[in-house]
Amino acid sequence: QVQLVESGGGLVQAGGSLRLSCAASGSTFSSYVMGWFRQAPGKEREFVASIRWNAIDISYADSVKGRFIISRDNAKKIMYLQMNSLKPEDTAVYSCAAGSTSAAIIAYSSPRSYDYWGQGTQVTVSS
Repeated sequence: QVQLVESGGGLVQAGGSLRLSCAASGSTFSSYVMGWFRQAPGKEREFVASIRWNAIDISYADSVKGRFIISRDNAKKIMYLQMNSLKPEDTAVYSCAAGSTSAAIIAYSSPRSYDYWGQGTQVTVSS
């Protein structure tokens, strides 16, 4: 198993930046596909970005492409989400997730492909 803890959320003005971290403990972090998801009030959880073990195979939602950067440090067991040019519509609870099966590789944008989740961190972008 793996335990995930997010940090780095907060309140920022539109156009600003934040960096989220997801610290993992437990099982072999480097073997997991890692993902970031977000959920705004009254909306479904949506995919933000994912990164495979090699830190090369990376995918982004169209809504964040060019503004957000996902990365991971397997030695430190940490994943990051650098969020730039933030918009009010980026306001949500951001959660990190880890997937250990082929589903996380193939269907990386589906929350159901991930086995473990963090508790989430609030990101609020003011206009």
